[in-house]
Amino acid sequence: MSTLKLNQKLKRVELQKFELDNEIVFNYFDKLPASERDEKLVRALYIGVLALMEDRISSFLAKTTNELGTELESLKMLFEMKKELFYKSTIKGALAEDEIAEVLNEFFQSKKIKDRALLTGNAAGELAKNKTGDIICEVNGEPDLKIAIECKFDKSVKLGTIDTKDIFIRKTDTAWSQLIESNANRNSKVSLIVFDISLVDNSILKFTENVGFIPEIGFVAIIDSQKGDYNNLVIAYMLARDIALNAKEVELDKDVLVVLVTRIIKDINEIKAIKTLVEKNIDNNKEILKQIEKSMLLMDFNQKYLTQFLQTGTLTKKDLLDFYMGEEVKDQYKLIEKDLNEL
Repeated sequence: MSTLKLNQKLKRVELQKFELDNEIVFNYFDKLPASERDEKLVRALYIGVLALMEDRISSFLAKTTNELGTELESLKMLFEMKKELFYKSTIKGALAEDEIAEVLNEFFQSKKIKDRALLTGNAAGELAKNKTGDIICEVNGEPDLKIAIECKFDKSVKLGTIDTKDIFIRKTDTAWSQLIESNANRNSKVSLIVFDISLVDNSILKFTENVGFIPEIGFVAIIDSQKGDYNNLVIAYMLARDIALNAKEVELDKDVLVVLVTRIIKDINEIKAIKTLVEKNIDNNKEILKQIEKSMLLMDFNQKYLTQFLQTGTLTKKDLLDFYMGEEVKDQYKLIEKDLNEL
């Protein structure tokens, strides 16, 4: 027999004989006078239903704390349990994407902006089998004027600046790589990556605790979903929107040149490190040969993109992604490394 029945005629919820074995609930009602328990039970049910209806539970609690006071302690404990499950769950990414898209669309509506935030779901973009770029925002509703947003509630994702990128280590997601990849995959004008303050690497926080901008790469925004604070997301989006609407093509893309030159300088320093390695230990000849071959490959690889850049004045989004990831030179080195190991 069902405990709960709905009286459709009277629009009323009716409970039959009901018992609950829960220490939190028992302790709460045990502290109340008997005359108040029925009223508090009805209020607790009402609050619980509101919480279920309000997916952003943290925001809901913040809005009702002053009114309900200590009566929310049990609900807060339940929320903390849900929060712990959220952070340990693989579904947190999808929940974050839904939340961010909803926040943006509510902001657009409140400001009477014609933009719209669309979830890309499992749809691949311009790059084969690539789903990077969780949300596409169509500026003024124009499909060809887009801002790509990647949501990364993941502490393992580091900043990944070009001068710290080692392309011989297996591929790992970084803020840089995800911004470049989102831009190329979704063919957007600007890209934006969103982190949550409770799930972000220190390298990101050292770069920015609010909103950060990497020239020619994109924006970084740090939100606090547990407090319902998405101000940094809105700020970063509006800055990205201004760039998308007002950016003009230039003859020579100086910021991209900085990326290219920074990588070249890093690789030249690696060649200097080889000389030190030779002087310190002649027995490391095999390792030295590997380093030399690696550096020669890198110089050819860098020269190819620098030549292309100087000829055209810029790099395509796909070219910039390929340059950052360096998969081509990595594959070439594997063959050389195999031959050296057989010596």
